[in-house]
Amino acid sequence: MLIHEYNLQRADDETIFIRAFTEDRVIISADTDFGTILSLRKENKPSVILFRRTSGRRPEQQVTLLLANLQAIQKSLEEGAIVVIEENRIRIRQLPIFSLEK
Repeated sequence: MLIHEYNLQRADDETIFIRAFTEDRVIISADTDFGTILSLRKENKPSVILFRRTSGRRPEQQVTLLLANLQAIQKSLEEGAIVVIEENRIRIRQLPIFSLEK
């Protein structure tokens, strides 16, 4: 589902998170705020795929990168992860993200 299909184009990030969590969906975005929200939530869902600027902004480029790497990241996404896709590398961090502070 796309955000506009839910009429959530102007929704805040938390509203999008709640919808994705409730429907067990993966958020795909270039908005790095989602990583911060994930660390604050201390939950393992929803998973997020972040496209970094080096991966290009054109949707066609992002879809190509995603499809080329989907099999490699699918299990991590199902378990709960933040996946950062750049043009030449992919970083995966399992959720929940916990601070090392005591």
